[in-house]
Amino acid sequence: MRIYKILTRAEWTAAQAAGRFEGSEVDREDGFIHFSTAAQAKETARRYFVWLKDLVVLEVEGDDLGERLKWEPSRGGDLFPHLYGVLATGDVRAVHEAPLDADGVPETPA
Repeated sequence: MRIYKILTRAEWTAAQAAGRFEGSEVDREDGFIHFSTAAQAKETARRYFVWLKDLVVLEVEGDDLGERLKWEPSRGGDLFPHLYGVLATGDVRAVHEAPLDADGVPETPA
């Protein structure tokens, strides 16, 4: 299953230079990298990223992450993918621009 990570372009640029993404500030505080499914991504963007600009969305095949990926209850009891460990940039299948929709919410791949 494909999963998605929303982050700033600056965070992605730094990750590319390092060859790995160690998470955004909130990820590091929580001890894992937050991902969303395609169905969850728009609400994640609306709740946590609406005030940020110049965002990208990483597309990752969840199965590639092995046992480091855990599905855990979060918002509304839904299971969300959480990566315990760093994300190698080579595990990113695609990087999408995150244009804003009419309400100013970053759009994510469907």
